Amino acid sequence: MKQVNQEKRWIRRIQKSGNEDSANQLVQLYYREIFAFVYKQVLDEQEALDLTQEVFIRMLQSIGQFDAKKAGFRTWLYRIATNHCIDYFRSKRYKTARATEYIEDEEFEGADDILKDVSEKEEMQELQATLALCDEDSQAIVRYKLFLDKSFREIALEMCVAESTVKTKYYKAIRLLRKEMEERRHDY
Repeated sequence: MKQVNQEKRWIRRIQKSGNEDSANQLVQLYYREIFAFVYKQVLDEQEALDLTQEVFIRMLQSIGQFDAKKAGFRTWLYRIATNHCIDYFRSKRYKTARATEYIEDEEFEGADDILKDVSEKEEMQELQATLALCDEDSQAIVRYKLFLDKSFREIALEMCVAESTVKTKYYKAIRLLRKEMEERRHDY
């Protein structure tokens, strides 16, 4: 309860006067968990650091519109992070980075590590590319479920929609992901 009240004070100070100390405290409070959320999606430490910084810049730029009556701050921040990840995977920056990624730039201990790392990155890139075919709400639902391990009920509460809607969109997106990824594998 004490942390929630402190968080509310920081938010009010930032909204009122752009208080830098309060902004730093708020960022520090959530930095690790937002970084972990982003990293699970991009599997690249430097890119995750950059994206996390951009999430907090977006948060600070739009904190004036934050309304605690509509959603909790944490929920609102995760929505910003989710939308930023969606934007990233649609961006030219992601497509360029993906096209210019070289294995020799990575440091590995052995051949097994190379194969495992490449395989994981390829699978994640495949998943992200396929996920981009879904509408934004479906993408957000899948990201909350896969990367934050949220229940359907928790996702429904955060997104202010019926739990049945969340389940329907999730399973529809999962079917699309399976179908598209199977087709991609058959094309190779």
